[in-house]
Amino acid sequence: MRADAMSGTRLLYNLRFRAILYQVIAVAGIVLLGLYLFSNVSQKLAEQNIATGFGYLSREAGFVISQTLIDYKPTDTYGRAILAGIVNTVWVSAWSVVLATILGLVVGIARLSRNPLLAFLAFLYVEALRNVPLLLYLFLWYALIVTSLPSVREAWEILPHVFLSNSGLTVPSLVWTSAHTTVLLALVFGGILGVIFHRRATAERIRTGNVRALWPWIVLAVLLPPVLALLLVQPDFAVDLPEKGRFRLTGGAQLRPEFTALLVGLALSASAGIAEIVRSGILSVRKGQWEAARALGLRDGLTMRLVVLPQALRVIIPPLTSSYLSLFKNSSLAIAIGYPDLVMVSNTTMNQTGQAIEGIAIFMLVYLGLSITISVFMNWYNSRVALKER
Repeated sequence: MRADAMSGTRLLYNLRFRAILYQVIAVAGIVLLGLYLFSNVSQKLAEQNIATGFGYLSREAGFVISQTLIDYKPTDTYGRAILAGIVNTVWVSAWSVVLATILGLVVGIARLSRNPLLAFLAFLYVEALRNVPLLLYLFLWYALIVTSLPSVREAWEILPHVFLSNSGLTVPSLVWTSAHTTVLLALVFGGILGVIFHRRATAERIRTGNVRALWPWIVLAVLLPPVLALLLVQPDFAVDLPEKGRFRLTGGAQLRPEFTALLVGLALSASAGIAEIVRSGILSVRKGQWEAARALGLRDGLTMRLVVLPQALRVIIPPLTSSYLSLFKNSSLAIAIGYPDLVMVSNTTMNQTGQAIEGIAIFMLVYLGLSITISVFMNWYNSRVALKER
């Protein structure tokens, strides 16, 4: 008995055990508080005969979503409508991240250019975009697109079957089927195999100095899966050509002004912050690294790519994560210019069903899930690029 008591006392003085215990107690307290609030709200809503629960997600939505990446009709359910809004949010945010990263990298390096005119222009770019609210830029880009381009009836045919108007850019599109999806997945799989073989080739070159034998295997790994998929599923490459009518354009794929304005606004606004992050990361690398690379005969471009940027990433990645998180959350401003993102679709759903708490809870959980996903991925990448002590 005395031994058990001593063992329990020893366990309480263990720092790791106490840290885990405190976290368990804190999580349990938060869960209990949440259950109490949920029960209290449900009771009050029931007393006022207000419907609760998520059963409405299986009912017919009955409203139109102007642009979707997945198949959606007004006869589909509210759950399908919200899924379409989630896909739209992720699509525009992901492309904005790509464009903002490229622009931010270029402008951040230009800020440190020896050319005073280039450095000054990059400085103006950063200051102009960082000191104006994003919402105003969204209104600006949307107004420029809508007012400066002609109406659909007078759309410009800039190329055969390619039309530009205030309703967007309309281009020929491939009639997509499940066979095309299979080929696309095979192409992605081939790319993954190519990366694996390339890493093996790099390791072989470092070990023996000879890499020629593996290059045919790399090419084969990339091309073989999509070629096999093409032969097996034999997709039909039918093209849907847009045609101009009296009041609207039919057929083809359309890049709408709402999507374009949101993409440009998000990307440019985020790129200004990313440019400063890149500049600070480059400045954190000691000047001796530049001098050593030049002494070895490396040009400035190679020095930046092979020596400076890999070391600067340890400073760049943590604040870059915050920029990505802000960009995804700022995409909720899409409702101001009519882009059907998650918030806009949820607002329509709440107006029709009257179940505001459930709708708000859904898009809060979605944004929380997106933020956690981005944080986990960026933390993993940060651990890969971090400098490790030898």
